[in-house]
Amino acid sequence: MWVIFHPFKAKKALDVSREANRIADSIKKSPLLDGDPSGGQVDAFRHAFWMASLRQKLGLNAARSLGKAHERENYKTYKKRKLEDGVVPDKISTTMDLFNNEFGLSLTHKGSKTPKNGLIYRIISAIHAGKLKIIKKDKKGRFLTCKNELISQESLNGKWENNKCLVNSNTVR
Repeated sequence: MWVIFHPFKAKKALDVSREANRIADSIKKSPLLDGDPSGGQVDAFRHAFWMASLRQKLGLNAARSLGKAHERENYKTYKKRKLEDGVVPDKISTTMDLFNNEFGLSLTHKGSKTPKNGLIYRIISAIHAGKLKIIKKDKKGRFLTCKNELISQESLNGKWENNKCLVNSNTVR
């Protein structure tokens, strides 16, 4: 729907989105972050970079609007049991993404000339400082509650709301 109401901004947004995914994929393969594109530091990076870049190209309101529209779409994806980034989306993932989107929006302004490398560095530094959010997991990538209890995959299946826990992005697994 966002694309229908913003046809002129949609092309720019698509280009920015592709670039954010490409850069996040590169960072996933590096030792800079945890390598986790689904609820981890790479996921947090992708959302923050995406929003910061969108704000540079489209402005605050359009970027925020697109980010929120994307997260609303996650609920529809969940209802259809489709995958986003390899997993069925849930409420905690949406909460995480919206938090990290807002952080990204705070980094730039429309028309700002912040170099990509500088933006990448600032976001990675913020992740290491715990300023973004990730979903708590153990070293094997299994989800944990806030009390460090393992969450069985079966208990997550088909549930929008669950016991996953959001933590600061510098939380050690």
